Amino acid sequence: MKGSYILLIKLKENKTINIGKIGKFDFKKGFYVYVGSALNGLDARINRHLRRNKKIHWHIDYLLNFTLITGIFYKKNSVKEECKIAHIFTKKLISIKGFGCSDCKCKSHLFYGSYNEIISIIKRLQMKKYP
Repeated sequence: MKGSYILLIKLKENKTINIGKIGKFDFKKGFYVYVGSALNGLDARINRHLRRNKKIHWHIDYLLNFTLITGIFYKKNSVKEECKIAHIFTKKLISIKGFGCSDCKCKSHLFYGSYNEIISIIKRLQMKKYP
């Protein structure tokens, strides 16, 4: 299955985290949403994010070492839509500048906001809850 996905992530306490080459970020406790795509296998990509012991490769890998994934949502497609989805979150949530978007022109692919705001946007996107 190919498509785009969203990770709903909870950080339990304020934390400064070094995110590889882009440097240190001060993350506030609360909810974050990460937007990604997997055109070579959605299941494999999501399962990789869920594993604790893995090689650090993407920006999100650094953050996931300190957080809990509380929800996963997806949309099947054969074209990359993560930038389009990220743009929608940019309008309503706080962008974590430069996170997860080193291969595109987006402001960010990681956003901070209230649980209710995030869920409301996900519902409007009509993304399905991942099993």
